[in-house]
Amino acid sequence: MKRIFLLSLLTAISVMAFSQTKILLTVGEKTMTATLVDNAATQELKALLEKGPITIQMSDYGGFEKVGALPQSFTTSNSQITTGPGDIMLYQGNNMVIFYGTNSWSYTRLGKIDGATADNLKQFLGNGSISLKISLTSSTSVAGIPNEGKKCDTIFDLNGNPVESRPLSPGIYIVNGKKTLIGK
Repeated sequence: MKRIFLLSLLTAISVMAFSQTKILLTVGEKTMTATLVDNAATQELKALLEKGPITIQMSDYGGFEKVGALPQSFTTSNSQITTGPGDIMLYQGNNMVIFYGTNSWSYTRLGKIDGATADNLKQFLGNGSISLKISLTSSTSVAGIPNEGKKCDTIFDLNGNPVESRPLSPGIYIVNGKKTLIGK
């Protein structure tokens, strides 16, 4: 009975985790994932990204954000929002803003960078102007996990991010390409 419950729980968590649209954000050799919200702007962004990755030039603004022009305008649904580190917003319909600090303004929410903190975003985004590559990632699987019959040195979370801390907290991880439940 306990095993059936755990399998049902694992399936429910997997469905919830994989039902959200993920994008990859790449600066140089560094990549982070982000989870998009569901609105008209993100549907249009996903349609654009299905044709292939896009690259936008971003620069610092105000000491709390990077901003860059998108290749086209998107539908806005602006509201007054107080942002935090990792928030991704649409500004004036054709600018993407990634926050590493806070601000309060009228934006259309696009999503949030997974696991973002002010410190890791400053390292990821760097100082000054950057080229940010945006691409879709599979929403039903974790790609790029080595599994060629040899032991996997890296364990991934359900978002496909490497997990560095040991021992592992209880939860679901990808180990050797398979979902694994780590208990207490």
